[in-house]
Amino acid sequence: MKAEQTHLVWDTPGLLAGVDEAGRGPLAGPVVAAAVILDERAPIKGLADSKQLTALRRERLYDEIRAKALCCSVAQASVEEIDQLNILHATMLAMRRAVIGLRLKPAKVLVDGNRLPPLDVLAEAIVSGDALVPSISAASILAKVTRDRLLCELHLQHPEYGFDRHKGYGTAQHMQALRVHGALAVHRRSFAPVARALFVPAPQTDTEP
Repeated sequence: MKAEQTHLVWDTPGLLAGVDEAGRGPLAGPVVAAAVILDERAPIKGLADSKQLTALRRERLYDEIRAKALCCSVAQASVEEIDQLNILHATMLAMRRAVIGLRLKPAKVLVDGNRLPPLDVLAEAIVSGDALVPSISAASILAKVTRDRLLCELHLQHPEYGFDRHKGYGTAQHMQALRVHGALAVHRRSFAPVARALFVPAPQTDTEP
């Protein structure tokens, strides 16, 4: 649902959770969401939008977030759910699962973007929140690293697709692999580029008049 404005935004007492996702745009693999409640007594330096960090820096921050956060939760929506629900609703589902999976219940949830998943706690959507709010930055890092690891594991099973390089995005290499090798079960068939790459016109044959 769309974010609603509230006048209780900055004065809600209690634990604050940040939520973000990774993997809305790729042609393959699940969408991954994370929810993080940071510990104010254990600050983490260098938190930022995961897309602005190097892979090595993300990996190091991933371990630090896991070690220092009060609690965190990572969840997914599968390729099947993406194809059935569409990517927006699947993303909201993954975010909801991540929040529900937190060991501690937050008083408020801050979500990156302009839409909110259905939650039973006060929530606010923040555009560019992954660059503005530390807990959302932490969530973006957990989601991104988790998803990248999943795609690297997929590469070991299907190296001909190059998942370790493009992480499922529609690069020229990926599109060529789709045309040559066809789609795997992890490909999102509801995405137009996948559908187009898989469409092979029936061969025409000459017939006598």
